[in-house]
Amino acid sequence: MKLNIAVLPGDGIGPEIVQQSVKVLTAVADRFDHDFYFEEAVVGAAAIDLLGNPLPDATLELCKNSDAVLFGAIGDPKYDNDPSAKVRPEQGLLKLRKELGLFANIRPVKAYDALIDRSPLKAENIKGADMVIFRELTGGIYFGEKSTSKDGQTASDLCTYSVTEIERIARLAFEAAKTRGKKVTLVDKANVLETSRLWRKTVTTLAEKEFPEIDLDFLFVDNAAMQMILNPKQFDVILTENMFGDIISDEASVIGGSIGLLESASVGAEVALFEPIHGSYPQAAGKGIANPVASILSAAMLLENFGLNAEALSIRKAVEMSIALNVCTPDINKDNHYSTSKVGDFLESVISDTENHMINNENLNFGQMTII
Repeated sequence: MKLNIAVLPGDGIGPEIVQQSVKVLTAVADRFDHDFYFEEAVVGAAAIDLLGNPLPDATLELCKNSDAVLFGAIGDPKYDNDPSAKVRPEQGLLKLRKELGLFANIRPVKAYDALIDRSPLKAENIKGADMVIFRELTGGIYFGEKSTSKDGQTASDLCTYSVTEIERIARLAFEAAKTRGKKVTLVDKANVLETSRLWRKTVTTLAEKEFPEIDLDFLFVDNAAMQMILNPKQFDVILTENMFGDIISDEASVIGGSIGLLESASVGAEVALFEPIHGSYPQAAGKGIANPVASILSAAMLLENFGLNAEALSIRKAVEMSIALNVCTPDINKDNHYSTSKVGDFLESVISDTENHMINNENLNFGQMTII
């Protein structure tokens, strides 16, 4: 298969982690005889600094003309710490989602057995947790009309949803549940929010008409946040609106032991975007300590989007091997960790090898080929 992939490294650790994903995808292409072509473009703070625009026209055009987008991270302290800034890196990502029609963000969350002890949560509560969160991405309070009074004393953000917006992502969540545990949990705040009441009515009607085999459950977002800590194993597919999904999925990251393990896909009608859920982590930029696994697993989701399931599985198995062998960055392996690039090298070499071999730890420590 031939794929043209737009690569948007972005800010902070974005360039470092995306570099490893490109490395791994290149190994997949070589092993499975595909042709993957990568073209980079600027976005976020890097684009503001260069062109004064967080999403330059050329970057948007590249994304629209590509088969998929591999995204790093955006954000910079000079904008984060300046509430008066009129142009902000995040505006680039929000506009990109809107322009590409990326209405659904899909975030798998899994508790790796080898990392159970790394999570701050009780092992008995999280062992076996395996869920996927469907977050609506182009509506709600993030995209609603915003205003500040002339005297600067009041401000408002409008939260609006339509039946059409709710139905299209709900359908994706129900379809996913059919291949999993056949359960969808709608997270809302229907006791106080009119938009949540519309969500609940719309999703219930859709479930009854089109997905009677799926068990539909409801949780208020505050209770869902608590249940994510107390009993995450109860969740199969979580469906929720934009802001709630943003918060819940970041909370869920502690289940895996590190936010550096959580991948995501943002999908719509045509071009899909694949990115780790973590931010730009500017404090770590250039230090070689950022975990590239979330970005690399996002690359696996990219392959799955095109039906390249065996190729994606080769990445997932390599990641599981790296975790089992503790070939990890310091967020997971504090005492004897490996750099961002060495983790990428390891995964690349595992994927490039087509048979089961022993790991040569001495070579690994020297950053050489790891398979013998």
